Amino acid sequence: GSFLTMAIIGLFIAMIVNLFWANSTLEWIVSIAGVIIFVGLTAWDTQKIKQWAESGIGATDGRLATIGALTLYLDFINLFLFLLRFFGASSRD
Repeated sequence: GSFLTMAIIGLFIAMIVNLFWANSTLEWIVSIAGVIIFVGLTAWDTQKIKQWAESGIGATDGRLATIGALTLYLDFINLFLFLLRFFGASSRD
């Protein structure tokens, strides 16, 4: 989990560098890294939600469902955006 969090920060920095540098190869690498990071983050968040549900944290008042749905929603949206960047980058060249 902490490795993926640091990877997201590194990905954000690489995206900012690419904003000023405008290199298509770096954009392609960032897209691939983003897909890999968010696939891993989705799996990690799913396991975390499963552990919370088994331990009973927040399950009584419905907070677990709301937080879990929001977390997975953000993971899937970011994964979809990086997939669009990955498949759309080759059509621009």
